Amino acid sequence: MKLRLGRFNHYFLVSLLAGLAGCVSTNPSARGKEESVLQFFVESPFDDGERTTTVMVCRSAPIAVRIQKAPVLDNRDLAEARIVDAVGGFLLQLRFTIHGSLVLEELTTAHRGSRLAIYGMFPNGRWLAAPVIPVRVTNGIVTFTPDLSRAEAERLVRGLNNTAIRLKNQSKPGKTKKEAR
Repeated sequence: MKLRLGRFNHYFLVSLLAGLAGCVSTNPSARGKEESVLQFFVESPFDDGERTTTVMVCRSAPIAVRIQKAPVLDNRDLAEARIVDAVGGFLLQLRFTIHGSLVLEELTTAHRGSRLAIYGMFPNGRWLAAPVIPVRVTNGIVTFTPDLSRAEAERLVRGLNNTAIRLKNQSKPGKTKKEAR
């Protein structure tokens, strides 16, 4: 008898998590409760039936990327997110946990030259970027240009950091990791 565990709809799970994350609020006390979802999907070189799908990334100049449906990294592996100012705009910089760093290193070694499609929910979901993996990433840090406005990026980063604190991947602001325990 064959079990079809791969049929679980990951997009349904992301939608469910977004619904649980709540709505956007301008109230400062509610900002500490905002959460965001981020998932990383690796590009698939060929159509693998039910295990792959094609997504459109970037709104202004959409590109089609065929990805594996199962995410390779997500919020559980994220330690910190931040916005980095750059010439002509900004970048998102993500620092992963030890486990996430090891997965990222293995992923970037095996899939060098492929795209890494990044999906975010903050609370609305969309594809944020699909950068090409140029080299092996050994430091656990990914930096990319997202398809977001500055306000959307700030909301996403705030939610990702709140989620990292809730998952104990990051200590609360003003506390050291030892005091947070």
